[in-house]
Amino acid sequence: MRPKDERILEVMRDEGNMTPQALDDFDVAAANYARDRLSLMADYGLVEKLSRGLYRLTDEGRAFLDEDLDASELEPDES
Repeated sequence: MRPKDERILEVMRDEGNMTPQALDDFDVAAANYARDRLSLMADYGLVEKLSRGLYRLTDEGRAFLDEDLDASELEPDES
């Protein structure tokens, strides 16, 4: 996890489902960066891809933000 990743998750918690472009519009992260990081965070279960480019925060993502989950303990989804 990078510091900007936590900010991405916080904005998703506060604003709801997001696209990389929306995160850019909210001045959280450039769209290309957000696209890459959201894809990676989806592999680890912190966000879920709903459709092309649209992501939502998962329960694991909320637990991470609440400091109930250590991201270093997560394993990537092999599928």
